Amino acid sequence: MNRDRKACPPAKCSKVHAALHPDAKETQMHPTQCTGRTRFLLEIAVLTAVAAATTMSTPARADDAPSPCAALKRIVAAAPNGFSQLTPDDGQGMAQPYGSDAKCSASKGSYECMWTPSGGAGSSTTALQAVAADIASCLPDATHDVNSPARQHFYLGPRNARTQITAMPAGAAKLKLVVSGK
Repeated sequence: MNRDRKACPPAKCSKVHAALHPDAKETQMHPTQCTGRTRFLLEIAVLTAVAAATTMSTPARADDAPSPCAALKRIVAAAPNGFSQLTPDDGQGMAQPYGSDAKCSASKGSYECMWTPSGGAGSSTTALQAVAADIASCLPDATHDVNSPARQHFYLGPRNARTQITAMPAGAAKLKLVVSGK
């Protein structure tokens, strides 16, 4: 017996041998005839299949941008008691998908954020539409009563305790989001 030949399972060896030598007359090999090269190729094929299966189990996402929902919900939840307990950082998550220079402020009656849309957000009008889409998806109970290139307006709750959310351009190159409550 040749020393460079190692045993491997007969069924696997035969298939690998047949793939390597398609014009061979006989594809059945005795387990002791499986060469080191054939076994190496068999191991590579198995490792490749395992690696491919592992990669498939973690799907890639086309858009890994942060979701503004958590920040928006936190701000809206503060409306009934006033916004003074919120910090300027509480609104950063709302603007983060659209720009990195958000300036936010809180007062008793409202919470405001203003930012410059970044290159990925497109024009102010496109960014305004994207903000409105996020508000609608994050707050499905909100009524979207104004949808224009100059203003997006939503409200939640009954007339006597309504929370209002308005997104609008602020000058030529900025966007402004105002959440106010009664």
